[in-house]
Amino acid sequence: MAAVIVGTSHSVAQQGAPKAQPKAKPKAAPAPTPTPQAQQGGQPDLTYSFWTKVCQKGPEANAKQVCFLARDAHLESGMPVALVVLVEPEGEAKKLLRVTLPLGVSLQAGTRVIIDSGQPLTGPYLICLSNGCMAEYEASNELVTKMKSGQTLHVQGINGSGQPINIPMPLSDFAKAYDGPPIDPKELEQQEKK
Repeated sequence: MAAVIVGTSHSVAQQGAPKAQPKAKPKAAPAPTPTPQAQQGGQPDLTYSFWTKVCQKGPEANAKQVCFLARDAHLESGMPVALVVLVEPEGEAKKLLRVTLPLGVSLQAGTRVIIDSGQPLTGPYLICLSNGCMAEYEASNELVTKMKSGQTLHVQGINGSGQPINIPMPLSDFAKAYDGPPIDPKELEQQEKK
């Protein structure tokens, strides 16, 4: 699953436009833009990969192609905070949305995903591996449509201290990546090495 993540990333902090000042006064410096830390209730600044689509077939002769559309959020240090992967097996109606949060989360609480301010979907953790704890949701056509038109997918959980975690995953380039061609796995490997 880690091979699906792209090394190319960008910060979601956006600059605000300065307010217009009356002509009689000299121009004031623009007000400081709130950082994602302030916007996320004290969480650290996050950096995001772009939504990236990779399609691969297994080694078996009759293997079906499976497409993965993924985006991750990580700290400036590179430490992963959240991973979201849409899994679409070729020729199957059932798609999965996998979310991974770091080790140390409260397993009993499970996870939630919310698109913009819509209804939350809840799901239990299925497994914890070295890269984090994973939960899966059925990705209906309705959910995929909401992701394509939505602004933010909120991935939520509870940390080991009992504090809520809310990781906003921007959806701005999701539709373009979803509808666009997949990236070649070899090209993705080259990008990861950089």
